[in-house]
Amino acid sequence: MRFSSSRKRWILWIAAGVLLRLILIALPRPSDDDTGVYLELGHNLLHHGVYGIADGDDLTPSLFRLPGYPLFLATVELFFAGIWQNAWLNAVYVAQAAADLAGGLLLAAFARRHLSDRAAEVVLALAMLCPFTAAYAGIAMTECLSVFAVSLGVYAAGRALAAAQAGGRDGWALALAGFAAALAMLLRPDGALLFAALAAGLFGYTLRSRAAGHGGWRGLRWGMASAALFCLVALAPLAPWTWRNWTEFHVFEPLAPRHVNDPGERVNLGFYRWMRTWSVEYASTGNVFWRVGQENIDLDDLPPRAFDSPQQREQTSLLLDEYNRWHGISPQLDDRFAVLAAERIRSHPLRYYLAVPLLRVADMFLRPRTEAFYLDVDWWQWSEHPGQTILAVLLGLINLGYVALAAWAFLRGRVPWAWMLGGYLVLRCLLLATMENPEPRYTLECFPILMVAAAAAIAPRAKSEPRTALTRPDADHAQHASSVTA
Repeated sequence: MRFSSSRKRWILWIAAGVLLRLILIALPRPSDDDTGVYLELGHNLLHHGVYGIADGDDLTPSLFRLPGYPLFLATVELFFAGIWQNAWLNAVYVAQAAADLAGGLLLAAFARRHLSDRAAEVVLALAMLCPFTAAYAGIAMTECLSVFAVSLGVYAAGRALAAAQAGGRDGWALALAGFAAALAMLLRPDGALLFAALAAGLFGYTLRSRAAGHGGWRGLRWGMASAALFCLVALAPLAPWTWRNWTEFHVFEPLAPRHVNDPGERVNLGFYRWMRTWSVEYASTGNVFWRVGQENIDLDDLPPRAFDSPQQREQTSLLLDEYNRWHGISPQLDDRFAVLAAERIRSHPLRYYLAVPLLRVADMFLRPRTEAFYLDVDWWQWSEHPGQTILAVLLGLINLGYVALAAWAFLRGRVPWAWMLGGYLVLRCLLLATMENPEPRYTLECFPILMVAAAAAIAPRAKSEPRTALTRPDADHAQHASSVTA
């Protein structure tokens, strides 16, 4: 009876997740410039055999973005554009929704193996009803599939480590973890963080498990063999892309340039460095970063921390006036932004290297995720849009719940394989701290781990339950030996 009741609840959670995603797909979704770029890359690859962006009538190869998502879009277009000529993107949304649901089930399976049945149900509920990951099922961007890749990697690595702790090796789980890392890297350059975290976790935990049971040298060999199999599967799919970039552009580029520029294209490094001296908010990304090359930048849209003195404010005003005259940043203007950035860094090094990066990461993790729900960026202005303010505050509280519960579980030592999962979060935070264009969506890939950790906080493992994921291997072997003797 208890099993039947649990199964019914699982079915209800999954049904609620399906309904939520269908509603979000049916509602009008925010558009993004990246969507058009991905669609054009996939379309050109499918119909012209060229992975690139057209400039007038000229279609040339490009390093712009990674090929994973354009290949996905091209595949869906190939099979569904003939059926739904003007609505084939609906097939993309349905596939992304299915991937998001599957990711939630994988996380629940991970929690069931390494925590408890109750924790598995909590993870399932958190995954099915998460509005932030569900929203991107209905937007043609990489986020939904990237979140799935992290969920798959967490599940597969957990299986592999459980096998290592039991004295064996699960080659299929290692290969599946490698596939998840490859998928993450083919979708976004920051997918390399998942590869690094899983590789280190698989090596370290396997080494510790095998060393405890069989001695240091044998444990080292097992750890290296497990990590090697994972790395081989993860890196092999990047080989064709790397070779293409070498033969086409004569550069070694296994992922994609940070500033999505092709070889020979100039990057406004001075302007970007100046932004990193003060930019911590999503509003600054919209008011300044996204306007470069298209619209005026208003000095009043910059926060007070962008100026250290009235003289510096006047200097910044002159630089923006020159930009606004042409809507472009010349090499000379970029050099002047670089000089201003250097001056600000020299005056306040701790602010640049510590305070601003910490605020930037905090904003990306804690800001209400308005970008996927047609909510105003200035969500706090109650007098202008009270309904949007209420919804934004509600979303912010939900988001805070995920983050706070996860942080508490990590601090209390309740998260399985905490060094591996927590290591991924730390690596991602370090990367996000260096960005001049903070966006809350860059933290979405953290949510699979936040969900597992939050479930560990809500439904901790009972002392009477088996500790298959966290007990020391030598204790497990001793317990098994005593039971066999008995």
